[in-house]
Amino acid sequence: MSITILGIESSCDDTSAAVIRDGFLLSNLISSQEVHREYGGVVPELASRAHQANIIPVVDGALKKAGVGIGEINAVAFTQGPGLMGSLLVGSSFAKGVALSRQIPLVAVNHLQGHVLAHFISDDKAQDHPSFPFLCLLVSGGHTQLIIVRKPLEMEIVGQTIDDAAGEAFDKCAKVMGLPYPGGPVVDKLAAGGNIHAFRFARPIIKGLDFSFSGLKTSFLYTLRDRVAGDPDFIAKNKADLCASLQHTIIEILLAKVEAAAKKFGVTQVAIAGGVSANSGLRKAMTELGDKHGWQVYLPQLRYTTDNAAMIAITGYYKYLAGEFSPLDIMPMARIPLL
Repeated sequence: MSITILGIESSCDDTSAAVIRDGFLLSNLISSQEVHREYGGVVPELASRAHQANIIPVVDGALKKAGVGIGEINAVAFTQGPGLMGSLLVGSSFAKGVALSRQIPLVAVNHLQGHVLAHFISDDKAQDHPSFPFLCLLVSGGHTQLIIVRKPLEMEIVGQTIDDAAGEAFDKCAKVMGLPYPGGPVVDKLAAGGNIHAFRFARPIIKGLDFSFSGLKTSFLYTLRDRVAGDPDFIAKNKADLCASLQHTIIEILLAKVEAAAKKFGVTQVAIAGGVSANSGLRKAMTELGDKHGWQVYLPQLRYTTDNAAMIAITGYYKYLAGEFSPLDIMPMARIPLL
């Protein structure tokens, strides 16, 4: 008997629905919210209102594209957290309504676990999946973690940021340069034409496998402040070099910890996940580091790096197989640990 999972993702500003049958992706629709660009960041109230307007047409579209009727769904998986509470409430409430009306299981999914398991989505593009155990660098706007993945539902955080996330460092530094939101992709694009050694920024020394990016942001800000004082056009003249040097510094910090973790745990399978895993510089550097050490490196398809329901549906599929269902009174959580 086939197992068909409807996945719903609404943790931030993307409303997404996906349908997975027996681990194979049939559809994955995403409705993004452009309204936040003019504010330089996501406005929670506007995000939750947009989710309310988008969720029904997005779910309906995902079912139609998959060629699946609502009566064929065996379970509905949704993002429980972490994320914006208003946004999470929209997705969780809709999922509960579907589960209750159809009398099917409800599956709560950790958004971070979903990012990691995005590597196991099977679709029309053939791609190898990691074997267990493997090391995953989860890097996004809100999280930076090193995770040992022993089984689909057995993960251990072995290192994480003690302050800011790498994605936040990208976005905040982009903002002080006057770049549009979201800043990470813009920095990546400009960095391609810059000199990675043009500027040197602080590299925090943190023992163990944890990260820190607050000092880097401060160093970047002070560099701009001091240089702009002497030349008001400094940023405009050096934008590409600033982006290249910033990106190079962040990647060096990330990969130094990846290298240390792989050595400590003796793993030869290494993956990256999360929004920042779309960064071209990081993908290239990770591949080169893998070649150096003889690792098998797994890079997610670009369409699964940002928030999407396919990763929620595949996680829901594994939880369905394990019989990990949730009660209808389960609540979304703005902050939730991976374990």
